[in-house]
Amino acid sequence: MLIFRALKSPDKQPVALTIGNFDGVHLGHHALLSRLQEQAKSLGLPSAAVIFEPHPREFFTPDKAPTRLTSLREKLELLEQAGVDRVHVCRFNKQFAKMSAQEFIDALHRDLQVKHVLIGDDFRFGSGRTGDFALMEKSAAQHGFTVEAMHSVLHGGLRVSSTAVRETLAAGSMETAARYLGRPYSISGRVVHGDKIGRTIGFPTANVQLKHNRPPLTGIYVVRVKGDAIPVLMGAASLGVRPTVHANGRAVLEVHLLDYSGELYGHHLHIEFMHKLRNEEKYPDMESLTRQIRLDVENTRKWFKENTV
Repeated sequence: MLIFRALKSPDKQPVALTIGNFDGVHLGHHALLSRLQEQAKSLGLPSAAVIFEPHPREFFTPDKAPTRLTSLREKLELLEQAGVDRVHVCRFNKQFAKMSAQEFIDALHRDLQVKHVLIGDDFRFGSGRTGDFALMEKSAAQHGFTVEAMHSVLHGGLRVSSTAVRETLAAGSMETAARYLGRPYSISGRVVHGDKIGRTIGFPTANVQLKHNRPPLTGIYVVRVKGDAIPVLMGAASLGVRPTVHANGRAVLEVHLLDYSGELYGHHLHIEFMHKLRNEEKYPDMESLTRQIRLDVENTRKWFKENTV
C-alpha cells in the first residue's frame, strides 16, 4: 500500500476514492471499503482513501475530542489489510480547516484525478462542515467523475459506528465491541522499559508503549498477544493509571504473558482484548495487590479453558 502525506498524487494515477476518519476501521468501514474495491476493480483503477491527522475534533476541541480507537499506524495497517491500494494522510491544520467544501472537491479532481468517489451518507466536509453528498454529486457532474453514497451498517438494529464501539469498550463489553469491529479490539505498541515492579512480586509484565494518553478502555483484561518474536500467547493485561503504584494519572498498558519468560524489549506486540475481568482498583498495600493479581491470572486461565478463540 502506498502512503502519501498530502492531498496530492505524484504519479497522477486516476483513482476510485473514499474519504473519512476511519477510526477503528469497524464493520461499517469494512462494508464501505469492500464496495470501494468492487468499484475500483470494475473501473480498472487503484482504490484510495483520504484520511485526516489529527482527527478534526482533536484540532478544534482537543479537550472534548473522543478517545482514539486506533493510532495512525494501526489505522494504516487495518486499511492495508482491507485491500486499499493507497492512502492520503491529510494534515488537519489551520490552513486545511479553512478550505471550503468546493475547494476540497476541486482538489480531489485536480490533484488526485478522482474518477469515482464513495462516501458515507452522513459525511460532511469543508469549512463549517458545509459540504455534503448533494454538493459532491453536483460537482461530480461538472468535473466528470461519479459519486456514490454508502448507507449505515446495522448490527442488532443499531448503527455500527466509532462512537458505538467506544461506548461498548467503556462499558466493558469486549464481546459486543468485537462484533462491531469484526475482530477483537486491539492495541499495538513497542515494549519499553517500565519500573519493573511486576517481576519483584512474581508477575513480570511487558510494558507496551501507548501512543495516546486517553485509551478508550480501562481495567483488567483477558488478552491474546501476538508478536514477531513470540507465538500467540495468553495473557492478563492492566490498562490504567495504576493507583496503587503511582499517582501521576498517566495511562499504562502492562501485559503479563502466561507461561512465557523471554525478553521482549524493543519488540512490537499486538494486544487483543478478549474479556474484561474487573475495573482498576487502589489497594492498601503491595501484598493486597499481589493477591489480586494472582487471582486475575487464575481467572484468565479459567476463561481460556472455557472459551475457544
